[in-house]
Amino acid sequence: QVQLVESGGGSVQSGGSLRLSCVVSGHTYSINCMGWFRQAPGKEREGVAVIDNDGTINYADSVKGRFTISQDNAKNMLSLQMNSLKPEDTAMYYCAAGFLGRCSYPWVHLFPNRGQGTQVTVSS
Repeated sequence: QVQLVESGGGSVQSGGSLRLSCVVSGHTYSINCMGWFRQAPGKEREGVAVIDNDGTINYADSVKGRFTISQDNAKNMLSLQMNSLKPEDTAMYYCAAGFLGRCSYPWVHLFPNRGQGTQVTVSS
């Protein structure tokens, strides 16, 4: 089992920044891909960004150039720096971890290991 706990959500105005963090613990040897997905009210879950064990990263087009995913292996922490936030970024954000042949953001919402979520609200 892998446990994930997010923090860092909040409310900001359009153009602002937030940094999400996720502490990962448990059987981390069983995963090779970690990332973030989000879900807005009434919408489908959307993969945002992933990073694999080699540090390879990919992003959804909607956040590319504005969001940065990173990991600190020493602290078992995954982070998501979100800049130039837009109202359409408003959602519950979840970190997730799993094993994939190819670590890619469209599938991160399917990982069985996920946190409880943290709310991000961006006002115009």
